[in-house]
Amino acid sequence: MSDLSAVVSTGRTATHSRPSLEIAGRVLRDPVAVFGIVLVIAHLVLAVFHPWVAPHPTSALVGAPLERPSIEFWMGTDQIGRDYLSRLMAGGQVALTVSFLGVAMALMVGTMLGLVAGYRGGRLDEIVMRFVDTLMAIPELILIAILTLSFGKDLSSLVIVVAIVYMPGVVRVVRARTISLASLDFVRAAELRGERTGAILRREILPNLTGLLGVELAVRTSSAILKISALSFLGLGISQPTPDWGLMVQEAMGVVFTDPWFLLLPAMMLSSLIIGLNFMVDGMARAIGSSTKQAG
Repeated sequence: MSDLSAVVSTGRTATHSRPSLEIAGRVLRDPVAVFGIVLVIAHLVLAVFHPWVAPHPTSALVGAPLERPSIEFWMGTDQIGRDYLSRLMAGGQVALTVSFLGVAMALMVGTMLGLVAGYRGGRLDEIVMRFVDTLMAIPELILIAILTLSFGKDLSSLVIVVAIVYMPGVVRVVRARTISLASLDFVRAAELRGERTGAILRREILPNLTGLLGVELAVRTSSAILKISALSFLGLGISQPTPDWGLMVQEAMGVVFTDPWFLLLPAMMLSSLIIGLNFMVDGMARAIGSSTKQAG
């Protein structure tokens, strides 16, 4: 009896989903990935707990403008007398919040559309993919700028903007993976047992996308953080008095020759977060690749 017949007759689905615990174990044994995870966790801790650990309120005028680093102000004060260290610690909160929520929304919508389009095909697939191609034809930064000017610059609007921008890429990736999975025996066996489309997508195909979606979340969050910071630098994103690294870099351009650390420090914070995310993604990709080879 063939593998397909055995699965149909026993009523059991083939186990093709990557074991999450095994992948997590491989990631944690990778020193580069662990270093990346530590960097990301450090930034998350600062973003969440900075009101309790920052030496001063982020928007309070606590000293004279452009004071040099001292015992009271470890990294000096900015152009209007706010503690620079406190603002630096809080600078990633908005970018992390907007990027993570926006990309998570893009993953939810994009995964649903990609699953349905890839599995059903036909006219529905054509409509979805033409819409996706239209959005992807516009450069990301330009699309973000247009949507930001249309929806506004408050947090909820920026989350929606990020979701719209990154959803098409998720649709394409999930659709391609769904098409390849739909031809495998365990999916065909579920079809022969008469299972509904929703059950097949939820129980057979979606579990096999877990690792892929994890990588997509990290990669697109990293990209979104850069885009949000770039918008703030261009004056199209977060505005004063909210602390933001991109906005801090933009403000530092006026004093870059006299106080260069005002430019270097937020740039270093942003770079360390992106590096951490990239190292973590690389470790996840290697772990998923090793798991796939073993399964094969």
